[in-house]
Amino acid sequence: MLRRLLPSLRQALQTTPTITAVRPSSYSVYEPDYLESLKPKFPQYECLNVQIKGYDYPLLESYQRFLHSVAEYLDLDVSDCYALPPQQTQVQRLRPNSTVVEADYKLTTYERNLQLSNVDAPIYPQFLRIAQAALPEGVHLMVAEHTDESDERRYVPDKDLLDLKAELERMGGATPSKKK
Repeated sequence: MLRRLLPSLRQALQTTPTITAVRPSSYSVYEPDYLESLKPKFPQYECLNVQIKGYDYPLLESYQRFLHSVAEYLDLDVSDCYALPPQQTQVQRLRPNSTVVEADYKLTTYERNLQLSNVDAPIYPQFLRIAQAALPEGVHLMVAEHTDESDERRYVPDKDLLDLKAELERMGGATPSKKK
């Protein structure tokens, strides 16, 4: 049986393969071929905000550092890390069936953000699973696409400037200057 296969195998090995270059029809004459190779292999999320909130400041800082190191390990581009000002919340515990305050608590909520850019779609679920598995107790994790609103929340308004603008509006607004 092997003797029957050997001649056909020799013929197959002796023939030289012909290589033909086929250009995809999507290219035009004026576009170079390397432009197609520059496109990412997988779909990408352009910009993601990883928001973590909690009441314990050191724990939140440590968790943000951990997420940053995980993102770097997965070759994700961490474009920015920033903190938002803490928010104060006052909570009152009342006695049963009365309006008498039994205890008064002041809670401070801290928030940290990690901004990831150009995240490959297959890598994102892996990052999210690791982040959820290591999520400490009392810390809330939220991932959303970046918006202009999230950028505006980042900056603290200047109270003096806002007071001056309000005073200007009370006086009748800005007067147009005369041009000569």
